[in-house]
Amino acid sequence: MTLSVLLAAAGSAHAQPFPSKPIRIVVPAVPGGGTDILARLLSPKLSEVFGQTVIVDNRGGAFTNIGTEIVARSVPDGYTLLIATTPHAINPSLFAKLPFDPLKDFSMISQLALTQTVLVVHPSLPVKNVPEFIALAKAQPGQLTAGTAGGNSAFLAVEMLRSMAKIDVLNIPYKGAGQALNDTVAGHVQFQVNTLLAALPFIQAGRLRAIGVCGAKRAAALPNVATVAETIKGFESSGWYALMGAAGTPRDVVLKIHEGFSKALHTPEITKRLAEMGVDVLAGSPDELTRLMPREIAKWAVVVKSSGAKAE
Repeated sequence: MTLSVLLAAAGSAHAQPFPSKPIRIVVPAVPGGGTDILARLLSPKLSEVFGQTVIVDNRGGAFTNIGTEIVARSVPDGYTLLIATTPHAINPSLFAKLPFDPLKDFSMISQLALTQTVLVVHPSLPVKNVPEFIALAKAQPGQLTAGTAGGNSAFLAVEMLRSMAKIDVLNIPYKGAGQALNDTVAGHVQFQVNTLLAALPFIQAGRLRAIGVCGAKRAAALPNVATVAETIKGFESSGWYALMGAAGTPRDVVLKIHEGFSKALHTPEITKRLAEMGVDVLAGSPDELTRLMPREIAKWAVVVKSSGAKAE
């Protein structure tokens, strides 16, 4: 009789609809960067949508690999999620070996959004646009320093800038975009590439100066700032945010999570707020993300090879 009761209770618990307990979003970066900002903007609305507490858990380090591995090794039940960014597609080319497979170890849920990136300098640097920046860098070879999160698209954007503009600058890799941003604002490094999501408040406050938008078109939030491509033909770098769970997460749970995030992202106030920060909401389907990731990995492999960048 006791065994029957226990089995019945276990079956009842297993049958509980998702979600029936708090959900953890792992941000594989230190606080302060774009991924962290996005997660914390969404978490209150997600808590409303799911009817459960949604916790943001920062696990930065190792070019996002620490937090990413945590999710890869988690129970595939939908309660531990990863907001992956462009490094998820870059790291397979930067590292000889990763502690996880970026495709096989994850259930693809949604490409959440696209984000514009921007080239910013500390206000003490006497440049107001990309041509002036290039001229200064050539006049002071090896003297200008950039702070970017090691291994991400911003780090490679600086490498591309260095190569395409034929300038000698020092690209310093940080553990996270938030730390790199803080050091740029403080003037410990002179410039960086970062997401508009993270950099815009400092630009608006006059603590950073935007001199070039790294995407293919000018940013609505910075209409008077030219693209880097207007000076360096062919230069283009942007980023994305994607949602993943551990491989083997049940399909019905994946679809419920996708639906919940899509609803939160398309809330008018959140869509408007993200647009103001240069983020375009996508909320793409699981199948779309599944098709996208191999293409992204192949694309960034070419960029990494041409830049000569390596993880150290």
